[in-house]
Amino acid sequence: MSFTLPITHFGATALSAFILSVALSGALAAEGFQLTSQSMAEGMQLSAEQVFEGFGCTGGNRSPDLAWSGLPEGTESLALTAYDPDAPTGSGWWHWGVVNIPVDVTEVSAGASGTDAMPEGAMELRNDYGSLGFGGACPPPGEVHRYIFTLHALSAKLDLPDGATNAIAGYMINSQTIATAKLTAVYTR
Repeated sequence: MSFTLPITHFGATALSAFILSVALSGALAAEGFQLTSQSMAEGMQLSAEQVFEGFGCTGGNRSPDLAWSGLPEGTESLALTAYDPDAPTGSGWWHWGVVNIPVDVTEVSAGASGTDAMPEGAMELRNDYGSLGFGGACPPPGEVHRYIFTLHALSAKLDLPDGATNAIAGYMINSQTIATAKLTAVYTR
């Protein structure tokens, strides 16, 4: 059943307050959901360990450690993404994608990508460099780029085919996301 009330019934102020309360209720539900790292800090420059080796960059190409807490109720699996929205591609750059991280896992250790140290059952996706797992920062010289690490609390485990693209994975992740926790670092060379 659905119905529509004219805006004059509530008044613009009451309607604005209602919309704000709905938006805040979703944010408060995930208030304790946090993503942290010893390898990087919010708004700070990534270390050489998280820089790509290639494309004119020299670095360790090592995934950062990440830890989380405060999963929202109803979380059935986790997904982790690392994305550069500033890449001059017209669609950004996917540096890392991991799906189906079990809910009893609370961290990924530094350098785990591409090794047996990744959580059992987790599936790493192909990054935009074309390889599986983490691909470090490598912006064009003189540009400051943001690297947004996002942990998604999902309402279901994802059934992705082998070789799934970041677009398909993103669609599936977004369709099941209950809440997100983010950490954004920067890099320039």
